[in-house]
Amino acid sequence: MTIIGIILVILTFYAIVKKYETRLVLMFSGLLMAVIGGTPEIAINAFIKELVDPSLTPIICLTMGFSFIIDATNCSNSLISIITSWLKKAKPILIPATVILVWFMNVALISASGLAAAVGAILIPTLIRAGIHPAMAASAVLLGTWGSSVSPGNPFIAQVAQLADTDVMSIIIPTAPKLFICVIITSVILTLTAYLKKENFSSENTYVKDDHKISNTTKINYFYATIPLIPIVLLIISSPIVGWIPQVSIPIAMLFGTVLCLIVTRPNIKNFANFYFKGLGTGFSDIVCLIAAAAVFIQGMDSIGLTSALIDGMRNSASIAKVSAVFGPFFLAAISGSGNAAVLAFNGTVTPHAAAFNLNIADMGSAVQAAAMLGRCLSPVAGVSIICAKLANVNPMDLTKRNAIPCIIGGIAMIILILL
Repeated sequence: MTIIGIILVILTFYAIVKKYETRLVLMFSGLLMAVIGGTPEIAINAFIKELVDPSLTPIICLTMGFSFIIDATNCSNSLISIITSWLKKAKPILIPATVILVWFMNVALISASGLAAAVGAILIPTLIRAGIHPAMAASAVLLGTWGSSVSPGNPFIAQVAQLADTDVMSIIIPTAPKLFICVIITSVILTLTAYLKKENFSSENTYVKDDHKISNTTKINYFYATIPLIPIVLLIISSPIVGWIPQVSIPIAMLFGTVLCLIVTRPNIKNFANFYFKGLGTGFSDIVCLIAAAAVFIQGMDSIGLTSALIDGMRNSASIAKVSAVFGPFFLAAISGSGNAAVLAFNGTVTPHAAAFNLNIADMGSAVQAAAMLGRCLSPVAGVSIICAKLANVNPMDLTKRNAIPCIIGGIAMIILILL
């Protein structure tokens, strides 16, 4: 069954690369594996669960609604024009600056998918408007979504601290500088990739298409330009790390931004409503349904025993424990699309035995959870990858191709900096 699973996974990724309908491919492959494994009902339940996931579905739909509105009212155009004018003299550092910025924001806002939806709606169009290829723009945002690996709010760091019988900050403080070096390395490699692929900048920007909007004015309105930033500012200053105001959820922040946009721009109410609800529907059909289809695929891998086989194979490689501690969860997250599952699997079965590999639990646990989050940035079926790809209107596999080398080199850097 494991061999059948490997063949099906390879065929699935091949079909995605060939640009067959991603949702259909993932659902068909996942259901087929689940049927072979004898648990089709579990795969179907996983699909239903993701459709109505209260922790993600409202975030995606409300964020997409807000994204449609700020675009339709030219709020995003005003912000993009301002940022682009500032960055004209700093284009060489635009990609690495984006990766590092998103990484730091992910420390405060640990939901990678929520962060990608909220920040990507602004940063990705900005990068595209600056002349960066859409897939490269999405890759830059995606590559920064593992900053939660040094966040005090990350439950997996608490898990490592419990295993090591210490406190959370004792895990974070010695690890954070090393992981920051890794994010710098990955951002530089992605920038070099962009230069080699000639996707860094285009003198004749053919990536931007002007769609119908409520307002067609091209004049920069500095007041309008602040509207897209309001939800992000609210989320940052209300986060537990900053704590300036009571914590605000992402859906509430997006609703607040939407209402503020309506008050400030005073558009035609009917058109405003049409664009907003179109955004909600697009978020559900294009993103939520794709994530739900990916859940069927992941469940299918579990049903056929492929996930457990991968874990067992890596766990039994004690002779290369330092490499498997990083690249085990890294590749498991890359294949399955779930960084959380990879961390839970390894911290539950491998990390407690770190002493047997001449490692301490704190170092091994830190490497495991950081590597899993980095590996997720490589997965075409991860929810955060799907969100970034959709915002750039590209295939998730396009992001995987661009992030592959930066992520792998980042993983090697983790082994050297943390475990050697």
